[in-house]
Amino acid sequence: MAADAAVAEVHAVPAPPGPLRAFWASFSENKGAVFGLVLLSIIVLVAIFAEFVAPYSPIEQFREFSKLPPFWVEGGTTKFWLGTDALGRDTLSRLIYGARISLFIGLAVMVVSIAIGVSLGLVAAFAGGVVDVVIMRVMDLIISVPGLVLAILIVAVLGPSLANTIVAVTIVFLPRYVRLVRASAMGEINKEYVTAARVAGVKGLRLMLRTVLPNCLAPLIVQAALGVSEAILEAAALGFLGLGAQPPIPEWGSMLADSREFIRSNPWIVTLPGLAILVTVISINLMGDGLRDALDPKLKRS
Repeated sequence: MAADAAVAEVHAVPAPPGPLRAFWASFSENKGAVFGLVLLSIIVLVAIFAEFVAPYSPIEQFREFSKLPPFWVEGGTTKFWLGTDALGRDTLSRLIYGARISLFIGLAVMVVSIAIGVSLGLVAAFAGGVVDVVIMRVMDLIISVPGLVLAILIVAVLGPSLANTIVAVTIVFLPRYVRLVRASAMGEINKEYVTAARVAGVKGLRLMLRTVLPNCLAPLIVQAALGVSEAILEAAALGFLGLGAQPPIPEWGSMLADSREFIRSNPWIVTLPGLAILVTVISINLMGDGLRDALDPKLKRS
């Protein structure tokens, strides 16, 4: 009977949660991160389905309704919920389509930076010697120039466009990924599981990508999440200076640049794109904070 009771007690112990459930349990402890995730999800869905959500085309002009205020302000109308800009274009529609452009820039910069940064970081860590020195000195050279100044220089050479904005911001952010991956890989190379893999005959790309890289992903994921918001801000700064996406593309930074002369007479034209940037960046940063807590046990909140 005692043996049966012991067996029943063993079977009664619940199984440990899976990795995804454990990750979500840790992530959801941070209420700010959950709020950021929900807010970002809404922004992403609005951007994806912009054709169905936006009431008008972002470049359609209603000349007779130029510089209308939002509908809750005297003089506004529910035909244009957030008013119109100086050319009579619907502000809400341009903000919705602008979310697509800004998120695309942030994601494109993140993906390209990670792809190149992981490659260079792993090569520097495993090759060592002259290869490591050359790669890291080039990264140090990029870091030595202020990010916005370097981005302006690159766009000035290549010409202002959406594609060149992505190239410029990618180059500016590349060193952080290279240095992060190199440092993480250097910390893993001398561990026992890597030595065992080498003894077993694992080498080259397989050793780098299948053995070492998976153990470097936690800080990389956090940096990638936060890097999206920084890329959006950098692209908006270039757009504000007229070096980013060119009109009539509804990019938030260029919307700010087009409307800055109305900051006193029609402040909502400037305020709304700025709020869109603010809300998006805050939501990404809140989510990144939750990712940091969930992926690195040493940084979990007490």
